[in-house]
Formats: sequence, C-alpha cells, structure tokens
Amino acid sequence: MEKQIAVLPGDGIGPEVTDAAREVLQAVADRFGHTFSYKKALLGGCAIDEVGTPLPEETLDVCRHADGILLGAVGGPKWDTLPGHLRPEKGLLGLRKGLNLFANLRPVTVYDSLSDASTLKNDVIDGVDLLIVRELTGGLYFGEPRERRGEGETEEVVDTLLYTRGEMRRIIRKAFELAMVRNKHVTSVDKANVLESSRMWREVANEVAQEFPEVTLEHMLVDNAAMQLIRRPKQFDVLVTENLFGDILSDEASMVTGSLGMLPSASLTSDGPGLYEPIHGSAPDIAGKGVANPLATIASCAMMLKYSFGLHEEAKTIEDAIEAVLKQGYRTADIAKPGKESSSTKAITDAVVEAIQASVDIS
Repeated sequence: MEKQIAVLPGDGIGPEVTDAAREVLQAVADRFGHTFSYKKALLGGCAIDEVGTPLPEETLDVCRHADGILLGAVGGPKWDTLPGHLRPEKGLLGLRKGLNLFANLRPVTVYDSLSDASTLKNDVIDGVDLLIVRELTGGLYFGEPRERRGEGETEEVVDTLLYTRGEMRRIIRKAFELAMVRNKHVTSVDKANVLESSRMWREVANEVAQEFPEVTLEHMLVDNAAMQLIRRPKQFDVLVTENLFGDILSDEASMVTGSLGMLPSASLTSDGPGLYEPIHGSAPDIAGKGVANPLATIASCAMMLKYSFGLHEEAKTIEDAIEAVLKQGYRTADIAKPGKESSSTKAITDAVVEAIQASVDIS
C-alpha cells in the first residue's frame, strides 16, 4: 500500500513528536511492506511567523491531496497578544472547517502499567476504555456573530451557539455506529435543562436511537457527566456531545489516564482525509529539550492506520508496542513517578520502534 501523509508539525513540541511518529510509521511500513510518503506544511504560530497567516491556502491544498494528516500542536505565549483572527488556534479551527472534519474521536484507555500515574484510585480506573465523540465544526467555536458592542461598563460581548439539526444528526449517528462495534452503549451529553440547543440535541439523539435498536441510549447533563467521569468512568462506553462540552470533558478524561501526553485523537469527515493529533498542547516550556512525551502522537498514528487506511493489524502493532514499552518501564517525565528517572523522547521512540521490529508479544 502507498499512502501520502501531510505533516503539520506546528509549534512548541509539535516538530519533536511528529518526527517521533514518523519514525514509528516507517517501522510499520518496513515491517508490513507499505510505502508512506510525507509532505510538510505550515500551521499555527510558525505559519504566522513565516507567511503572516495561521492557515496558508497551500496548507489546505496539501491536506486535501493527502490520504491522512498528522498534526503536532499549535500555539504558545509568543502569539497570545495577536488579534483573534491571527491567533494560531484560528488556523486549527479553519483547518477543521475547511476540511469538514466534523467528528472528533478521543479514546480514553488506562494502561495497567500506568495506573499509578493517575490521581484516581486504582479500583476507579482499572479497565477504563471509553470513547468521546465530539462535534468539531459547529457550536460556539464557529457561530456568528461573535463580537463586542459598545464601551465602558455597558460594553456587551456575544458568542453564538449555532447548530442545524443535520449537523447534530451526523455526529450522533457516528457515535451510534462506533458503539455498534464496541459495547453498544451511548451516553449523550447536553445541558437540556437550560439550553434550547441542548433540547434539540436530545430530540435528535432520540430519533437516531430508533435506527439502532441494539444500542442503549442514556442522556446525561454535562455537569453530571463531568462528575461521573471522575467518580465512575467505567460506566461509559461512547460519549457524544457538542463542541464546547466535548473539548472540556475530553481534557478532563485525560487525567483518568494520568497525563494529557497519553491521549490520541482522530478528526474525521464523510469524505476526504482524516486529521490525527495528540490532544496535548504545544508545551513551549519544554520545546527543544528532548523530553516531550511522543506516545499520544504515536497512538494517533495507530488511529490513522485504522480509520483512514483500513490497516487494523498495523494499528494494533503500534498499540501493542506502546503497551510493551510501558511495561518495560519507559516513562517520560510527565508520567514518571516523583524522584524516578525519566526517559527522553528519543529513548521512548526508539523503544517503540524496536518493539514493532521485534513483533513483541505482550500477552
């Protein structure tokens, strides 16, 4: 198989973790006889510095012609004082909208060997395996108008939460489809006791549920969902929610695993390439020091192999290699026990590559 991958290293530790991911992808290609080629493009702060915009048109063109897209991270204090339309994050939002990447998948899995990295008790997190499905191209992040009006103490500000019934239906249906190959349970998260948008969301979820009689649908208010993710995360299989709620809940869920550095994500569309990225930020404070955790980006490559390329065995090989390396005791600083020696980005990447080459049996 031959596939072209667009690589958007971005800012901060983005170039380091995407370089690590490419090494792992090359190990997979060598083992299974595939050819992966790569084309880099600018996104975020580095694009602002070089060409004056966070999302160059050339980047969109490179992505549209790729089979999959690998993203590092964008943003940092360097660009915090820029106007909203020039912020690095605006480039990421524009990329999602421009490629119609409406479905964000964020799996949350607790590795047995990392259970002590979480601040939660072992009996709470053991066996957690849930999937957050977040709507990615609508809601408060994209609605218009978004503006300030007036001045002084009467100055007003408005952000608009806008969805169509169709936008709700397609993301909720995606969640049900994913639940069909998991444990057939969907938790739809909303704020229907307050928001009109959430009341429509709940209506649509009930309608979609009629198409999937084998799947159990549960409704949960977002504030309760935030509590339940910490109290009893094992109750969840697939959670589906709108853009803002999904952003917050998925970051919260990362702490079930012990580190943002462990969580991958996929952003998918109905047609066209998917975008794969870690959910952590650009971490400019450790950029260039060789200590960033590459595992979330590497795990995102496994999602690319699975969802965009249909290479399920190859995806599992990466997942098994990550687990094997963790069992061997490799830890970057963010997941190492206090006072224990940590591994560099290169050391943990090399270990994953070696595990892939050796076809490590982790059973």
